[in-house]
Amino acid sequence: MKKIVIVLVFALFVIKGFAQKKYEANWESIDSRPIPTWYTDAKFGVFVHWGPYSVPAFSKVGAYSEWYWENLTNPKRVSNGYNETNEFHNRVYGEKFTYPDFVPLFTADLFDADQWADIFKQSGAKYVVLTSKHHDGYTLWPSKESDKSWGRPWSSTNSGPGRDLVGELTTAVRKTDVKMGLYYSLYEWYNPLYTSDVDLFVDKHMIPQFKDLVNNYAPSLIFTDGEWDYPHTTWRSTELLSWLYNDSPSKDDVVINDRWGKETRHHHGGYYTTEYGSGMPNADVPWEENRGMAHSFGFSKTENLKDYNSTQQLVYMLVDIVSRGGNFLLDVGPTADGRIPVIMQERLIEMGDWLKVNGEAIYGTTLSNNTCQWTKGKVRDAERGRYKVVYDVMKLTVNPDKGYATKEVFFTKKGDVLYGICPIYPKNELVIKDVSLKSGAKVELLGYDKKLKWKQKGSDVVIEVPALTPSDAPCNHAWTFKLDGVK
Repeated sequence: MKKIVIVLVFALFVIKGFAQKKYEANWESIDSRPIPTWYTDAKFGVFVHWGPYSVPAFSKVGAYSEWYWENLTNPKRVSNGYNETNEFHNRVYGEKFTYPDFVPLFTADLFDADQWADIFKQSGAKYVVLTSKHHDGYTLWPSKESDKSWGRPWSSTNSGPGRDLVGELTTAVRKTDVKMGLYYSLYEWYNPLYTSDVDLFVDKHMIPQFKDLVNNYAPSLIFTDGEWDYPHTTWRSTELLSWLYNDSPSKDDVVINDRWGKETRHHHGGYYTTEYGSGMPNADVPWEENRGMAHSFGFSKTENLKDYNSTQQLVYMLVDIVSRGGNFLLDVGPTADGRIPVIMQERLIEMGDWLKVNGEAIYGTTLSNNTCQWTKGKVRDAERGRYKVVYDVMKLTVNPDKGYATKEVFFTKKGDVLYGICPIYPKNELVIKDVSLKSGAKVELLGYDKKLKWKQKGSDVVIEVPALTPSDAPCNHAWTFKLDGVK
């Protein structure tokens, strides 16, 4: 008995010692922290871009509406819509109407945090990331640093909505099992302190404001941005992260991205990010692709149906990204009065419907030996890159260019269970190449209540596929075959 007690005490000591490891203010130490498994298991999250820019809700098609203020005032942003934004603004609001004049119109009077949280839950997302502050510096929670450095009321609690929007959504989301995360911009375009003395801005504004946000809401994920003007040393990022990991209320489960200095993307942080791209070339580190449903993160009234990805496209993106080891963070842009546009709600609910049937092939899965199986033809996968790389998932699956192969099966796995997700429903049989099953293995179609017949043919598994009518099909897109008993 004494020996057992000693062993247990030793084990508790080891666990406690690991939990209490102190992270130093350098990248070697910060990067040594294991990423919490909740994130790598989650696979799918919802991004939310919302602020005063949601009032004009305008962008040149293909550009970001949340950059409205910068597109309005910076002549260098011609390709991002400087001319179009000025024409729209002067015509609708007049030349004397400034960006801060939008704040009283940012009312959030129809914002229902519980309704948002219910939509996110139904979508199948496992985490939500709300913009607590974008590059305009306007905060969606009460921030004394914001008011002081801007010299005006510059938060959602003392202007505009008159409400703590971060607090309301955090409370609502935490009534579910969805994790709550926050986006935070390091820089602020026109903050007088930032434009005059960046070091003073970091010391007196950014660091205390960041700590206030974390101390008040203890986010499980922090998505920083706006890091590109200066190296991490100017932002004092490793100092801030050592506090986050050692002493903050988020220290146990918080996940961070890689945007902590102009040199840190794809080099440092908890997970690496791509934006309007196809993700990372491999899964050596955790990564996440983030994008809107159309071309903009913030709601843009210039975007029409043709600009939105269909549910089929979004499901195929999710499957492709997860098969390659990534997470998918899909954005919604609410309106100024606090509504999630119906088309965005519909996309999320339909994603959730698909995940109700096929979620076990997504959540908590790991990479298979092969991420996919190609058809015959010339293989050309999507390009990889950090920002705005063309990603046409339909060409990779159901609508290839002439002579090119498609991904006929995406693979994920859990232990000795292999999942094969088919973007086109197989006719008569499905051949899974280079896979061996145990003699007692079972093969199923997720959402279909009968076992499927199969046989081992050399190094391949041949599955008899049931002929289903649209009424019998378990889902509308991407059908999952579960092979339980892989050797």
